[in-house]
Amino acid sequence: MSTPPGPGDAVDAFVERFAGDMAEAGMPRMPARVFAALLASEDGVLGSADLSARLRISPAAVSGAVRYLSQVGMIAREREPGTRRERYRVRNDQLYQAIANRDRILSRWEATLRTGVDAVGPATGAGERLIETVEFFTFMQQELAGMLERWQARQRQPGD
Repeated sequence: MSTPPGPGDAVDAFVERFAGDMAEAGMPRMPARVFAALLASEDGVLGSADLSARLRISPAAVSGAVRYLSQVGMIAREREPGTRRERYRVRNDQLYQAIANRDRILSRWEATLRTGVDAVGPATGAGERLIETVEFFTFMQQELAGMLERWQARQRQPGD
């Protein structure tokens, strides 16, 4: 049984445009296309064959894309019930979760940057640059935490 190539021209155009926007922002092109296709699918779940048919890409391209997306926390892998095949899911809050998980990465970068300051010396040009970068990451973490809290509060409000 074959899967139709996609849900329609308008949706296909959206997928390619959003994937292009994400690629322009630094995401690899194929993972961007797979993520956009999942995001635009009715229930947010597609299998490898579905993705391959919709995006007109090879199964190997799908495999590499979902590996990347899984590693960065943008999709979840799950088994199709009763089979050995995997399907890939994007939840409604997937981007929230991916951004929330960045706090861990920012903390690690901040700690590494602090060791860099010690290594090059705080009174050097490199040290001043690293100190400013540490301060920026500290600021980002504080702002990100507040922003995520405000988003959760907004989501809990009825009627929004």
